[in-house]
This record gives sequence, C-alpha cells and structure tokens, in this order.
Amino acid sequence: MTTAVERWVEEQAKLTKPDRIYWCDGSEEEARRILEIGIYREKIGAEQVFHQLNHKNWPDAFLHRSHPTDVARTEHLTYVCHPGKETAGPNNNWMDPVEAKQKLTKLSDGCMRGKTMYVIPYMMGHPDSPYSKACIQITDVSYVVVSMRIMTRMSRSVLEKIGTSRVPTVGTSRVPTVGTSRVPTVGDSDNFVKGFHSVGDFDPNKRFIMHFPDEHLVWSIGSGYGGNALLGKKCFSLRIASWLGLKEGWLAEHMVIIGIEDPQGNITYVAAALPSACGKTNLAMLESPLPGYKVWTLGDDIAWMNIGPDGRLWAINPEAGLFGVAPGTSMNTNPNMIKTLKGEKFYPTLFTNTALNIDTNEPWWEGLDGPVPANLVDWQGKKWTPGNKAAHPNSRFTVSIYDCPTLSKEFDNPKGVPISAIIFGGRRTHLIPLVVESFNWQNGVFSGVRMGSETTSAAVHKEGVLRRDPMAMLPFCGYNMGNYFSHWLNMGRKMANPPKIFSVNWFRVDDDGEFIWPGFGENIRVLKWIVDRVNEPDKIGAKETPLGFIPQLKDLYLDGLDIPKEKLEKLFEVDIKDWGAELTDVKNFLEKFGENLPEEMWDEYNKIKG
Repeated sequence: MTTAVERWVEEQAKLTKPDRIYWCDGSEEEARRILEIGIYREKIGAEQVFHQLNHKNWPDAFLHRSHPTDVARTEHLTYVCHPGKETAGPNNNWMDPVEAKQKLTKLSDGCMRGKTMYVIPYMMGHPDSPYSKACIQITDVSYVVVSMRIMTRMSRSVLEKIGTSRVPTVGTSRVPTVGTSRVPTVGDSDNFVKGFHSVGDFDPNKRFIMHFPDEHLVWSIGSGYGGNALLGKKCFSLRIASWLGLKEGWLAEHMVIIGIEDPQGNITYVAAALPSACGKTNLAMLESPLPGYKVWTLGDDIAWMNIGPDGRLWAINPEAGLFGVAPGTSMNTNPNMIKTLKGEKFYPTLFTNTALNIDTNEPWWEGLDGPVPANLVDWQGKKWTPGNKAAHPNSRFTVSIYDCPTLSKEFDNPKGVPISAIIFGGRRTHLIPLVVESFNWQNGVFSGVRMGSETTSAAVHKEGVLRRDPMAMLPFCGYNMGNYFSHWLNMGRKMANPPKIFSVNWFRVDDDGEFIWPGFGENIRVLKWIVDRVNEPDKIGAKETPLGFIPQLKDLYLDGLDIPKEKLEKLFEVDIKDWGAELTDVKNFLEKFGENLPEEMWDEYNKIKG
C-alpha cells in the first residue's frame, strides 16, 4: 500500500515527467555529493551550479549565480488562491483556485523532463516541538536542495513523523517518461504541507508562485530565487502559516526573536517586526557596547507565536538558517554576521549573486570591509568595471544559524521562549519618535497596523515614498489583513499576560537631514529601556503622549553618547498638529479593508485624531 506522500509525489511525477526521482535524506554525505556534482559541472564547462571559494578565509563556502532575470521575490506574480476574493483581501493578488491550477498544470506539464525530481522531507520548527509542522517539497534544482538543508531541518525521519505506514526508500528511482496533463491532486492527508517547485525554462512570462491555503499547498514555477523557490520560507512560514494560525489560534509573523541579557544574567525575550532596510538582521545579531548587556539570537526573520499552557505568548523560530542580504554587511554594521559567515561551519554556506575576487577566490560585495579588489568579476561572471554594481543589490548568503556566535542556548527548546515585549519598527525621517510604549494591547496593535517606511534608493519604488506595511506583513499575510488585525486583537484577549508593545524608529533626522540616532549597536540603549519598562515599570519612568509613553531623557541610558540635548529632544518630539497628512494617509489605508477592519482600529485612530 502506497502512502499519502508517495501518492502525491507520484501524481506530480506524472505531470512533470522527470527522468529520475530522488528521495533526499538530509545527510551530510548527500549534501557533499550534490555540491561536488555542481562543482564538477563548472570544471567541464557546463552551466555553473556551485563554485568552491577560498576555504582559508571563507570556510566551506560556495558561490552560486542565478539566472539574470531571476534575482528577487516576484510579488506581482505571487497569488493567494482562496475560493473567494474577499478572503484574500486587498493586500493579496488573487486568482480563482480552479483557474490557477489549470494555468499551472499547463506550465508544469513535462517541466522536469530530462531532470531529477528531488523530494525534500523537512520540518519547520524543532521536530519535538508541539508547534512545528512537517512538509514535503519537490524541486528540480540542486541549489534548492542544498539551501533547504541549511534553512530547514531536512531529514528522512520527517516521513515517519508525518505518519506514513511505509517510509519510501531513500535514493534514486526511475519513473516512466509518459504521463498525463491532468490537474494533480494533493493527496489524502492534511498532516503535511505540500510544495511544488520547478524552474521551468526561467521565462519571466511563465513565472508564478501560487498559494492554496485550504490545501496547505504552494505551487511555484519559473524561478530559482530564494523566496520563490525555498518554499519553507515566506511561502509556507508566513503566507500558508498565517492562515493556519488564524484557524488554529496562533500567529505566524515576520519577526526577529532575541533574548536581551542584563548584567545580573536575567534574559528578557523580545519579538520585533521591522520592514526591509530597517536593520532587522542587525538587531537580531546586535553586539552591545553597554557593559554586562548581551543580545542572544533566536531568529532573524520569522516567529511562530502560540499561547502556552501558562497563558503567556511563546515563540519559536521555524527556520534553521539565515538568508540575508550581502551588500552592506560588514564588521562595522553587523560583526556577528561576518563572524557567522567566516567561522568554522556547521553546514556549508552559500553565496548567491555576489561578485568574485579572482585573485583570492573570495566573495565580494559593496560595503564589505577593506579596499575594492583590483580584479573582480560581477554577479553575472563578467569582468567588473567601476561605476557598475559588482554584487547584485539583492545578492544573498545562506548560512546555518548554528554557526552564529550569539545563538541562544534556548534555540532548540521545543517549547520556544516566552515573549515579554513586541516591537514594531519603521524607517521614518520625521514625526515618529525613537521609541514609544503603547498604552495597552489594542493600542499596540494599532501602532503595528499604521506602521510604515519611507523607501530608499535601493527599493524598486521611488525614493522617499511612504509605504504602509502593517506588522511588516503586507506582502506575506495569506488572507485579508482586516481579519488579520481582528486575529491579533483576539489573541490579546486570550492571553493571561500579553506582552507589552513598543514601536521604534532609528531613522529620524535633524534640520540638516542627518540621522540623529547612531543606530546599530547603540540600539541596545533603547532595548534596555524597553526591558526595564517590562520588568520594572515602577522604577523606570515614562512620559505620556497621544501616541503612548516615551522615555524622558533621564530615563534613557545616554552615557558615552555625544548628541546635543536639543537633538535628543527632537527624537521624542510628538506634536499631533503636524500629523494632518499622516492621519489622512492612515485613514485612506484603513478604508481599503472596508467592513473587514475591526471597529477597534477606528477607535484608536479617533483617539489620536482627537
């Protein structure tokens, strides 16, 4: 008798028509063999898959170059396919599930002919955690297999955890080359998440990333880039998981998880949502300049948060790796990330679309420490000329979180960690204070709903444009965000002791347009005030404003900072008279969600408006 997993895989094979099916076991030997095959392809002049880098300076690291049209998430080609458009909401591209499957079936017919179909069994979350999820992904690209081994807990034991009565034989099997173009079904078991991935022919006009939340299915074709191809990441861990969280009573969030240790050894756990270009990864691996304070890393991107038996909010990071942007990463901006990349490796490390220093066989990107090398090839393998980008602006590294020198000892705790504070952040040059403590849970949820960032020159959009990004989840919430806001409110009502909610803004500028706050490691001073307000609110003061509580200057630890008092005061300036355009923009954004927007959000809006 075949298992549900086998039946699903066989149905995909009939559609895609691969020459071989390979069931991955997640072992070190398997990963090395796949890497060696990719290196061999380069040596014989075939299309490069992996290039081995200088082991002395970058231990166990490999360079991969993606297709030149395939370098970022394609949000305009990403769809959430609920049966009804209203369920998807204005925050998602929507397509009818039947129409979507017909389109994808046509594109997927024979897409793996001449290739190997890799079957990847993996866990999101620790295998022993009650909050983890078992998943199966198929792919036709070895880069995805190696990346998924770094980013997830890939193992043959996942097949047993799913509950199959017979575990498929690990290794390669032959499959028939004939098949059918009918729409494949998703099997008869709902206890695993299904991911279909193929690069197809890389044609951007045939590129789609489709989500079917009710079937726990992601179907991606035409792209080999991280977020489009590593389906355990944004596709499942946020878009599908947010829908599961709504149905099952938990939160899947685009959040950092850190532990902040004080000089007495007490650790307070915090989750923080920060949109892109707001220092999320730097915060996750922050190196504190304050004596006795340390930041311990549990996750840099995703948090799954459940209400524990004690009524508190507990968080796990479902991932096992770090998938970060390379440009701008240096010993100055994020020393712990450089140490992670250059240290002895738990797993191999991949660099994607960085430049290559030919003289030393090392990766290079804009912002890396040291002078610009004299002999570079760019991210496409061409001779680099000054004035052009050597590394792609969205070039990436993929590295195991176990290589991180600041990894928390609680990372593998199946229960997760108890969250005492939630932080919402954005990139705002004016109006928004350095840090604000919300009045209560409802007020804090509203601070997350109205959060936004001004785009930078590196963004696709025009520089300086304000984009609302509630909870940093606008591209990732798998259903109508109006209902998502209600879910946040309901979660607060269910908790015995909800975390305090804060908002931060490291990017306020002075009259000359210069950043007032130094940021980076100095952000520990703000985190210290947050932790003190959580643990000793009666001892650490705050001043009430229409937005919430802000620190008075005497409440914030400022020793060693050379910032004039008048500039420090500007960091905390709140004058609602200046909020006319801001409130109009917030109102226009809220109205997009119509009747799905909870009335409590209008209540909070009117309190600020006065």
